[in-house]
Amino acid sequence: MKFVYLLLALVLLVGVGPAWAQRVVFTGRVTEAANGKPVPFASVFVPGSGQGATADEDGRYQLTVPDPVDSLAASAIGFGTVRKRVSGLASHTVNFALGAGSVSLGEVVVRPRENPAYAILRRVQEHKPRNNKRNLTAFEFDSYSRTEVALNNLPDQVSRRKLLRQMTQVADSMGLPRDAQGKPVVPFFASEVLSRFYQNNQPLRKREEIRRTQLHGAAPREGSVTSQILGSSFQDWDFYLNWQQLLGKDFISPIADGWKFTYEYDLQDSVFVGQDFCYKIGVKPRRPQDLAFVGTIWINTETYALRRVDLVVSPEANLNFVEQVQVKQDLVASAAGAGLPRRTAVVIGIKPTKGSTGILARLTIVNTNFDVNHPKPLAFYDRPLETAADAFDGPKDFFEKNRPDSLSREEQATLMVLDSVRQLPAMRNLLEVADIAVNGYYRAGKIDWGPILTAYSFNNIEGNRFRVGFRTTPEFSRDWLLRPYLAYGTRDGRFKYGLRVQRILDRRHWTVLNFEHRNDLDQVALLDNDYALENPLFEASARLGNITSSRPLRRNLTTVALQTDLFRGFTQRVMLRRQSFDPLYPFAYYTQEQRPGAPTDDHFTLSEVVVESRYARDEVLVPNNQNRRTAIGLKRWPVFTVRYTLGVDNLLGSDFRYQKLNVLIDQSIRLGQVGRTDYRLDAGIIPSTVPYPLLKSHLGNQSPFYNSGAFNLMRYFEFVSDRYVSFRFENQFDGFLLNSIPAIKQLNWRLVATGNVLWGSVSDANRRINPTEDPVNGGPLPTFQSLGRAPYAEVGYGIENILRVARVDFLHRLTYRNSPGARTFGVKVSFQFKL
Repeated sequence: MKFVYLLLALVLLVGVGPAWAQRVVFTGRVTEAANGKPVPFASVFVPGSGQGATADEDGRYQLTVPDPVDSLAASAIGFGTVRKRVSGLASHTVNFALGAGSVSLGEVVVRPRENPAYAILRRVQEHKPRNNKRNLTAFEFDSYSRTEVALNNLPDQVSRRKLLRQMTQVADSMGLPRDAQGKPVVPFFASEVLSRFYQNNQPLRKREEIRRTQLHGAAPREGSVTSQILGSSFQDWDFYLNWQQLLGKDFISPIADGWKFTYEYDLQDSVFVGQDFCYKIGVKPRRPQDLAFVGTIWINTETYALRRVDLVVSPEANLNFVEQVQVKQDLVASAAGAGLPRRTAVVIGIKPTKGSTGILARLTIVNTNFDVNHPKPLAFYDRPLETAADAFDGPKDFFEKNRPDSLSREEQATLMVLDSVRQLPAMRNLLEVADIAVNGYYRAGKIDWGPILTAYSFNNIEGNRFRVGFRTTPEFSRDWLLRPYLAYGTRDGRFKYGLRVQRILDRRHWTVLNFEHRNDLDQVALLDNDYALENPLFEASARLGNITSSRPLRRNLTTVALQTDLFRGFTQRVMLRRQSFDPLYPFAYYTQEQRPGAPTDDHFTLSEVVVESRYARDEVLVPNNQNRRTAIGLKRWPVFTVRYTLGVDNLLGSDFRYQKLNVLIDQSIRLGQVGRTDYRLDAGIIPSTVPYPLLKSHLGNQSPFYNSGAFNLMRYFEFVSDRYVSFRFENQFDGFLLNSIPAIKQLNWRLVATGNVLWGSVSDANRRINPTEDPVNGGPLPTFQSLGRAPYAEVGYGIENILRVARVDFLHRLTYRNSPGARTFGVKVSFQFKL
């Protein structure tokens, strides 16, 4: 069940939910009035709406509408439109007899021997500037989003477990139907969100105001990131973009600029969709393993705008655990011409293995009250997501009175089931266990105890290390966050401790005051590498076992910091920091100019002022219920971070005056068919004379696990610099190349390529202050080495998605191959959960 919950959390993060609900069903036949012959592929629709269906080759149709309607209409090429009143009918069988008529189509030039759909797709490309909503100055609309997640395909041994047995009993008692095999479909979670969505296009800015939210079943905590990203701003299905983001993957649109190289098209018919006469075109990818869609698109014959899509992800696409993905969308022309999504329905099925329990997620979004080309001031968009203070506190019948579409009996029963099963003791226990697995903390009242994973560890300095800590929750205080911990090592017999205090002064600009005091064991090799310690498996291995080679030391740290958002995407941080270092290995430095008899010391104290500026254009930061913010989405624009550090001597016992400057740039770039590249450029300079623990120790990796933030064939503390530039990149090819190899493509393997380059040096002054021999007792001292004129370089290639979870990287060290202990070739493994 833990694995199922983790899959559920992933589904919720990308925001998937309920599909089209069945209401009233009309059936019948469309024939010719003159002779009674069937009219194949005729259109039957509700006038003035986007609801319609296409008859089969015998003229028979079935149309499902969500609410009672007054009339239906039918039409076909060469026939006039016939309209019939249907209100008050005892039977829902409606037949149509069409008389002769004429329809004038827009001009389409078809080249000799050319697929006629190609001519239409070219016209679609020509008309994109007018039809694409991103060419409006601005637009806004009311949005209703309904999400539902259920468990299906329950094996007998699973369905007999206590919790699922109880949930099934509740579902059966309330009349929820089972699947075609008679297995129960057990609702797990549902939500409804009402909001107002705003978008400005020059420059691109978005804002969503969550006005009401209602959660049912195994729901995330109110105020969590997941509970806030269920609205329409995280469901932007826009097929006018070349790439559609889904489940963390990039799927190419059927009307992308490179449509002809990816898709095959079939002009199937010309039909009415509502009151719009459209070309009906079938689409499928040229290579079934590509991340592309199969299905049907409808193109308006006059404006060449996308009117409707009914698509599924190719069943053979190189994806893990995904059983189905279906997207239906109706678009409506705005007052300015560009199309806006009126109704979107998505169904996603996830199943870890063929016979295992699956997760079926459904989403429905209904947008109304459109307003275009009335932009708001740019400052209005500074907070991309605003959740009303009473969003979770509305009356129980609020959605009954305010949702734009009514629920079917089945959907009403589903919500009743979810409200009932949430009260089951077994469900409450499951939610607690799942919360620990996902967040790493155990909640007890107003306190979260943890992190659980740090409760025990072992290394050669401390021996067995035991740690206990907690953090406060918003129930304790909405504006204060406390995080104390206490640790003890059995070998060194020392207590370690730490305390972090956070005070939120202003939520609108996220002005936060932080205080931290910590006395604990640290390592020189890991100092100033916080951004690189992003791999939990690597970080854990780097702090376990024999850590002598990474230069252990005791570190006493006190920090006061203030940060605020000066404007959208720009965060300023100022920090005052005092820290003292007590190395646990032979160490000394000259306190004055090196000469015979010059004084030395083996520990030092620093007092620093740190100023950091970070700019991330269009980044969406969502506050969560732990009084922190989480970045949502990919880094489409470069993220710039500049940090300046000033060391002040003779202040609070500080021993040095020095300066540091660091610039960091990272981004994720889509490279079309060849995948996605993530890169990071890191540069820094220390134009001062300091002991080598204050220089930049480039992060090596002696573990068997691959880490994208480290130099994977470099040893811990192998190279140190006081001025440096490094460049890292990682390209994930997805199914490129391997999808085209007949025997290999069945394995769904994916290629990756990596590269790390580092230029660095150390000044003569910093070499002289750090002696290689003990000036007092004699004997060699551990020291450091720097790069020469040649850069350090390593490249790698590998395969991910082995057995769906494993990745193997093959790495080559290109320079400094003759250094003592250097590994010129290495194989690293990693494990990842990726769709």
